[in-house]
Amino acid sequence: MNSGTGGAHGAAHTITMLGKPGCHLCDEALEVIRRVADDLGVHYEVRDITTAPAEEKDEYWDKIPVTFVDGAQHDFWRVSEKRLRAALS
Repeated sequence: MNSGTGGAHGAAHTITMLGKPGCHLCDEALEVIRRVADDLGVHYEVRDITTAPAEEKDEYWDKIPVTFVDGAQHDFWRVSEKRLRAALS
């Protein structure tokens, strides 16, 4: 889908959101992710579950948006800004 990055001081981390187009919870989660990534200088990426491998669809379809920090599942359905910031510090 798309990706972004803030400044350089948090570049060692990556936030990944697994979502799908037209998902209002995904849009809300992405707002939080963008704000945190921009503030902390962390790279983020958004992946479309509709093009994901079958195993990922089976595991995460009813949990989207699913947020990962450095590849480890962090949140699903909603993104807590406080928890996300804590995971990146």
